[in-house]
Amino acid sequence: MDKLPKYYIVEAAALPEVFLKVAEAKRMLDSGEALTVNEATKATGISRSAFYKYRDAMMPFQNLMAGRIITFQLMLKDRTGVLSGILSIFAYNGANILTINQNIPTNGCAVLTISAETGEMHISVEDLLKRMGNLDGVIKAEIIAG
Repeated sequence: MDKLPKYYIVEAAALPEVFLKVAEAKRMLDSGEALTVNEATKATGISRSAFYKYRDAMMPFQNLMAGRIITFQLMLKDRTGVLSGILSIFAYNGANILTINQNIPTNGCAVLTISAETGEMHISVEDLLKRMGNLDGVIKAEIIAG
């Protein structure tokens, strides 16, 4: 039987500097800040061999209690400003929009799907949903995932 990997959660301050630099190099590559491994390793001051040795063994831990990704689906009337009003509600209440998809309106209505990270919100998801549902031009608002 194959030996399964073990995982540990370790505070970043307790890690050897090379691990932190590998994590930073990975972030730079993922964000496009560095286009090549060579560029990322030079910027972080590590060797390419150190990067390749540890790159698959580490990744940042995202605290699931800090926030969730919620997907909302809304039925909107095809009127100017309705989408802008929805986006304002997200922004004002601290939700970070990750994706937006709106279908072409048919019969005067359009389906809108928004996925958002809700960890920094200062109201509940239920209150956010209620505020969107009360907006003029919103026919229906619901949570479909998360």
